[in-house]
Order: sequence, then C-alpha cells, then structure tokens
Amino acid sequence: MKNTKLLTYTLITASVVFWGISFILTKELFLTEKHMTVTMLVALRLAIASAVMLPALALTHRLQRIRRQDIKWFLLLAFCEPFIYHLCETNGVRLVSGSLASVVIATIPLFVPFGMWLAYHQRIKPSLIVGVALSLAGVVLMLGGEIGFQGTALQGLLFLSGAVAIAVVYTILLVRVVDHYHPLVVTTWQNLIGLAYFLPLVLTFDASSLPLLSWSPKMLMLILVLGLLCSTLAYAGYNYGVRNLGASEACIFNNAIPVFSLIAAVAIGQEAFSWAKLLGMTIVIAGVVIAQGRPLRS
Repeated sequence: MKNTKLLTYTLITASVVFWGISFILTKELFLTEKHMTVTMLVALRLAIASAVMLPALALTHRLQRIRRQDIKWFLLLAFCEPFIYHLCETNGVRLVSGSLASVVIATIPLFVPFGMWLAYHQRIKPSLIVGVALSLAGVVLMLGGEIGFQGTALQGLLFLSGAVAIAVVYTILLVRVVDHYHPLVVTTWQNLIGLAYFLPLVLTFDASSLPLLSWSPKMLMLILVLGLLCSTLAYAGYNYGVRNLGASEACIFNNAIPVFSLIAAVAIGQEAFSWAKLLGMTIVIAGVVIAQGRPLRS
C-alpha cells in the first residue's frame, strides 16, 4: 500500500511538471515556427504519442479492447480531451504568455467540485466560493500586466476558460472508465481517437502549410517532448492518480503547474520576472488551497 501511494504521488507530480513546461514549450514553438497552426501542433503531438504507445502496449500484451458499453464514454473522453480541450488551451497559449495560461489552467481544481455537484449532487463547500473569488482576482492581476502589450489577451483568456470547463467535464467522464482500464490504456485510446478527430481538420485547412514548416532539430525536439511527455506520460500519470486518489484529490496537484511554468519561462528567457505576476500566481494558488478546505461546521 505504501509503495502504491509513493508511486501514485511520484507519477502525478511528474505529470504536473510535464504539463507546467508544456505551456512554455508550446509558446516557444509558436514563436519560432510562424506557419505552425493549433491543429497541426496537436495532431503531431497525438501522432507521436500514438506511434509510441500502441506498439508498446501491444508488445507487452497490455492493450485492452474497449468494451462495447464503454465505447461512447471513450468517444466523449477523446472529444473533450484532447480534441476540444487542446483547441481551447493551445489557442489560449498562442495569445497570452505561457505562465499566465498555466495559472488559468491551474484553477481547474476549483471547478471540478461544481461539476461533481451537477453530475453526482455532491455538496459544495462555502470555502470553495471564497477560493474561486480569490483565484479569479489573482488571474485578473496577472492579466492586467499583459493587456497593455497584447490586445488579444482577453480573447486568449476566453479560450483558456473554455479549456477549464472542458477539463471539468473530462474529469467527470474519466471517473466512469478509469476503474476498468489501465491508465496507459485510457491515455492511448484517448490520443488515438483524438487524432482521428484532428486529422480531417489538418487535411482540410492546414495541408498547404505543412511544407512551410522548418522541420528543424529544435522543432522536432519540442514536438517530441510535447508528444511523449506531455500528451502521453503526463495524462497516464494523472489518470493513475484519479484511479488511486479520486478525482478531487488528484486535481489538487494541478495547483503547482504555474510554478513550473514560470520557472521554465524565466530559465529560457521567454518571460521576464514580474512581481505582479508572482503576486497574482500566489493569490491564485492560495485561492485553490482555501477552496480545498473542509466544510464549515454549524
């Protein structure tokens, strides 16, 4: 039991690290590859993830078939994530800084309980309302520093808010299947079905842009890291955490995503350190922590 808990915490922490740097790597791709589109980037990530995971699971005899009664849930899971979620998140990252995008995504744990209330009638804690208000104030503080330099910041925030909403739906749906399939299996089928959703968009709208990409070593390395670490191992670790800790507890780990994003952004010189950004990030994380408090006793 102790080894299982240690493995669970290790895997879900690794997921948070990978997701934290994914915002910065995605931003770097858009800065260096002017012809890269959102649909091309996500499709390439999913293609790499599927090309690695399908043979690996088949060779180790761990590739479970989807039960007939679960097909609809997997189709919905993949429609939420990676399809709609990555359309919203990647467009958001394209329009705002990577660290700000990570802060907005880190508010997902605040809204999962609302989704659980709607789906399963779980009680909403008063501390949750306080936490939501505080975290939104922190996001506004961080956003204020970008509006003067980037007029599309509010549009980016709307995309990211859509990603948060979709992530809540995804978590609710994930609870229905994660007990019956290995987390790597869930992740692999998600990516494969998601790739099937993205390919028609790429072939219809982006086919002429593919030859214009540089296909430089830097571009290939960034896509490989995003595909293998962020689209595969990160989701597998998160799914493993949901399976062993539950949806609400696993979501709490997302609080640390902005920390790793800001460290990565400053380390590679993509963003400059800002006290306003750091203060806003601290307020967001404080709001999420408060939201996880126990229900008030009468």
